[in-house]
Amino acid sequence: MIARVLLAVLGLAALAWGAWCVLELAGGSVSTVVELVAWLVGGPVLHDVVLAPVAGGLGWLLAHRLGPVWATPVRAGATATGVLVLLAVPLLWRLHSGPVNPGLHDRDHPLGVALALAVVWLLVLLAGLVRTARHRRRHRPGGLSPRSPC
Repeated sequence: MIARVLLAVLGLAALAWGAWCVLELAGGSVSTVVELVAWLVGGPVLHDVVLAPVAGGLGWLLAHRLGPVWATPVRAGATATGVLVLLAVPLLWRLHSGPVNPGLHDRDHPLGVALALAVVWLLVLLAGLVRTARHRRRHRPGGLSPRSPC
C-alpha cells in the first residue's frame, strides 16, 4: 500500500511539473494552451471514436469475407499499413513543423511510404498464395489429408 501511495505522489508531482513546463512554453498565452490541450486530447479521442472502431470493423469484415486462409495475412498487412501511415504522417504533413532537417527531410517521403506499402502488400500476397497452396494440398478432393494416418 505504501508503494502505491508513493507512486501516486510521484506521478502527481510529475504531472504538476509537466503542467508547469507547458505553461512556461505557452508564455502565458491562453490560446496557445487551449490549442495544445486540444492537440493532446484530440489524438486519443480521434483514435478511440473513429480509427479503432473502423479498424475493428474492417478486421471483422475481412475475417468473414476472405475466409481463414487469407484473413490472417490481410489483417497483418492492414495492421502494418496502419502503423506505417501513422508513422509517416509527421513527415508527409509538415504544416506547422520546425525548420527542415537536412538529411532527414531531404528525401521523397511519399515515394518511400508508397514503396514500403507496396512491399507490405506484396508480402501479404505471397503469404496468402503460400497459405492457399498449403490449404489445397491438405484438403484434396479425396477428402483425406495427406497427413492422415488412414
